[in-house]
Amino acid sequence: MRRIGLAQLIVMGLASYLIYIMSNHLVKDEETKLYQSYLKTANQGVSRMLSDVQMSAINRVDEIQDHLGEPDCLTDIMRRIVETNPRIRSCGLSFVDNYFPKKGHWFCPYAVRPDSGAVETRIVGDAHQDYLKAEWFLEALAADSAYWSKPFFDAADSVTPLTAFIVPIHDKKGKTVAILGADLKLDMIKGHELGGIDYNGDSVKLYIGDNQPSDGDINSVDVIDEDLWKERGFRLFSYNFIIDSDGTFIAHPDRNIILKKNYFELAKSTKDTIDDHIGRQMAAGKNGTYLDERGRIAHFDFFDQDMTNSYVFFSHIAHTTWSIGLVVPRFMIDGFALGIGIAFLFLIGLGLLAGRIVGRFVIKRMVRPLSKLADSANEVAKGNFNAPLPTIKHNDEIKLLRDSFMGMQQSLTDYIGELKETTASKAAIENELKVAHDIQMSMLPKTFPPYPERDDVDIYGTLTPAKDVGGDLFDFYIRDEKLFFCIGDVSGKGVPASLVMAMARSLFRNVSLHVSEPNVIVKALNAAVAESNETNMFVTLFLGVLDLKTGVLQYCNAGHNSPLLLDEKVRTLACDANVPIGVIDEWSFSRQEIQLDKPATIFLFTDGLNEAEDHIHAQFGDQRIIQVAESQVAKGLNEPAVVVSEMAQAVHHFVNGAEQSDDLTMLAIKYIPNNG
Repeated sequence: MRRIGLAQLIVMGLASYLIYIMSNHLVKDEETKLYQSYLKTANQGVSRMLSDVQMSAINRVDEIQDHLGEPDCLTDIMRRIVETNPRIRSCGLSFVDNYFPKKGHWFCPYAVRPDSGAVETRIVGDAHQDYLKAEWFLEALAADSAYWSKPFFDAADSVTPLTAFIVPIHDKKGKTVAILGADLKLDMIKGHELGGIDYNGDSVKLYIGDNQPSDGDINSVDVIDEDLWKERGFRLFSYNFIIDSDGTFIAHPDRNIILKKNYFELAKSTKDTIDDHIGRQMAAGKNGTYLDERGRIAHFDFFDQDMTNSYVFFSHIAHTTWSIGLVVPRFMIDGFALGIGIAFLFLIGLGLLAGRIVGRFVIKRMVRPLSKLADSANEVAKGNFNAPLPTIKHNDEIKLLRDSFMGMQQSLTDYIGELKETTASKAAIENELKVAHDIQMSMLPKTFPPYPERDDVDIYGTLTPAKDVGGDLFDFYIRDEKLFFCIGDVSGKGVPASLVMAMARSLFRNVSLHVSEPNVIVKALNAAVAESNETNMFVTLFLGVLDLKTGVLQYCNAGHNSPLLLDEKVRTLACDANVPIGVIDEWSFSRQEIQLDKPATIFLFTDGLNEAEDHIHAQFGDQRIIQVAESQVAKGLNEPAVVVSEMAQAVHHFVNGAEQSDDLTMLAIKYIPNNG
């Protein structure tokens, strides 16, 4: 029960955590979308305001062009433009030099709505206010198209930030004769279209809509519109700003920044370059926000929030070079998402806890019969296979388990009986294999050195079967001062191979007692093996006859590995390509011959050496065999026992405990000429 309870707690914990993470992400995504919608709304509001000013100016162009010959009427048109659109602070029509000769070089009908509210008109332009040389006027003439000017301070008070919608006026010949400028007060954009905060040091004062704070008490928080507060709540701590393509602040909660500070200069105050990157994106007229390496919306230390971790969203304002940004402190999104996530987590935790209590009671009642079944299982585990099982009245899964256990109990009884019979049979087979192994090993030379009385020859050999019995063989003996020797490998392993091995060894002894030519001996063995080879087994065999008096070595190789000859160096004994014994009945085997004039060691082996594999099935290979032999020659240690021992040690180190896959046989014969 404790384990079940622990498992329930783990599952509940994981489920709660996953739900918390999911709810946190969902709420965060929704909050992000909400702020993006606020940004879109603010952008649309600014666009509508700019569009209203544009249309008010453009709609008067035809009227102005119709009255170009009536300069006194133009002032009244300027007044009506300002009166009919409360968003327009002032409007002027600046004519080119001396357009009206009677009016002088300068003529600019101008209307303005001062703070008192009543629209005033006048004619501006003189030597002190020479708009003809002003940069904005010259640029407008050169552009000859409508556009929004770069923001500027009102020439009258050098304090009020303005921007103007510039429209060229043409005469009937299409020549630009005047520039119409409708001025929009940037404070109006800030106050009317953007909700946010006005701040000074650590003190903040909230403002909503047109109720922008003035120079009043900034030490208190003033929520003007309660309905808006209920709708947006603490999100009012976020704010918007607008910059031009060169980074100049056009709108911002802090009046001291507008047209006086540059975004990119302020961004240099941060250690990272994220602020600069966002500024470049805004200046390029792009929409978006800052994304991390995974493409997710991310927060960073924003310079305009006293390095507070914030999210920044931005979008381009259509038909302008402006871009609007929305700064949202991190706690306003993450904090809200965290609160919702914790609330979800708490409710889920309560539900899971109640479920665990109810589940514990139900499970405890349901599994009570299992304890009785466990007692019976313990008896069976002790060997009492006839132990009685409890009676289950309920027709449920526990009864199915009890019935299955009863079937298993009977199966165990039957299996134990069969296992005893199998074990006895296997023991008998293993005993017979041991006897076969002993018989096979007794057929091979096992006394080394075999001829201690001779000083012209020394021999050493080993055979390590992969199974209890194997198919490798080696043999040698001396007749008429000639050393007859062979090494072979029967295809396959186990008992069948060992039987063929015994037959091949016996044939070698019997035939070589009467014949001295190695190819004739091999031909006789081939005929005998092929005659009754219904299992298609074959034997690779190397057979040699060494004349101990003359040092002449005659040999025949029937598909076996070529031996190595170790004297002053190591070389592979050249062998003709003959087929293995038992493959083709009438094959004519070739005989080869070599003269041994100086002490030399012949090293013979089966493919269990060069094809020995390690754990990753890499093979020992012929090259490693040659390297070990060369090492022995270099040390002057080419005695048969030493060569075989070093080779066995090298292959054992290579396979590093991997299971032996084939029989391994090595035979080394050292010949020392009498004149040597």
